[in-house]
Amino acid sequence: MPRTFSAAIVTLSLAWALTSCNRAVPANVAAMVNGRAITYADLEKQYQSQFPSASTRTTPEGGGEHTSADQIQIQKLEVLRTLIDGEIMLQRAEKQGLMATDADVEQKFNELKAPYTQEEFQKQLNARKLTVDDLKAQLRRDLSVAKLFNKEITSQISITDKDISDFYNANKASFNLAEPQIHMAQILVTPSPEANVGNLKNDKAQDDDQARKKIDGIYQRLRMGDDFASLAQNYSEDAKSSQNGGDLGFIPESALDKANADLRKTIMALRPGETTGVLRTAEGYRILKVITREPAGQRDLTDPKVQQTIRETLLNRKDQLLKAAYYEVARNEAKVTNYLANRIVGSREKK
Repeated sequence: MPRTFSAAIVTLSLAWALTSCNRAVPANVAAMVNGRAITYADLEKQYQSQFPSASTRTTPEGGGEHTSADQIQIQKLEVLRTLIDGEIMLQRAEKQGLMATDADVEQKFNELKAPYTQEEFQKQLNARKLTVDDLKAQLRRDLSVAKLFNKEITSQISITDKDISDFYNANKASFNLAEPQIHMAQILVTPSPEANVGNLKNDKAQDDDQARKKIDGIYQRLRMGDDFASLAQNYSEDAKSSQNGGDLGFIPESALDKANADLRKTIMALRPGETTGVLRTAEGYRILKVITREPAGQRDLTDPKVQQTIRETLLNRKDQLLKAAYYEVARNEAKVTNYLANRIVGSREKK
């Protein structure tokens, strides 16, 4: 064999060996996003925050029921997918110089802390298994991504007077209230293992245990100041309302007569902007929000509240559509390797 050819073979062999070594999966890395690692420590911290009682739950008899290993892995895959999406968006915010400042973070942190005493606030953190530093780091990520979405999506949406007029004329009957009505929104989590859900995160509870833990986590995030509409878009399992931030439209007060007395009393006691706690209903677990209350009668297009309602409805719809598309484009352009998923698939194939 000619020397030059032999040398080339050796060079290629060394290059292949080095490449193989570089491709070795670090033991602590759950996923890579454009060369940046999401570690198992990151995953575990976020998992414990979202599922603080994931390993066991108390049964009605007072015993402990363990979540199966497969259920835990499903939950961790869902959490990791959220972390991957968040990392993709965070990197985009970094490239555009849209990272939240220390002042932004402190302002938001103080807003979240304001309604509580120090002891109450610490209990909220403990419930989500977070430290103050953890929360501030999460706030920095969330605020940075919010800046990205505002620049790339929300600020680009234009709702014209004609759009509002066209919507009103197409839905005029819905603005004629035969009786007092309540404009409501909801976040719904069901225990049924359906394959398709209409939320941004494609997040679905598979049984009652997962549903209860998921809705409890969402409620804690609401208590910590997260936006109701955003949580509904990302996690609500009602395909009809999640796309519009959980918006259920206007519900006649008489319709509440069909609900049980306690539920009706709870809803009627809410002021605009307030939410219920976690409610157990026939379909699953719900959190309801009263947006506005409206008297009976035809509401005219000249009513500023009508225009504002229509504008917000159209804005939310367009915002939801563009965000969903933006996520897909960003995922397509990102280089992502999910090592946890690869490991799970590999372990099954070896059996």
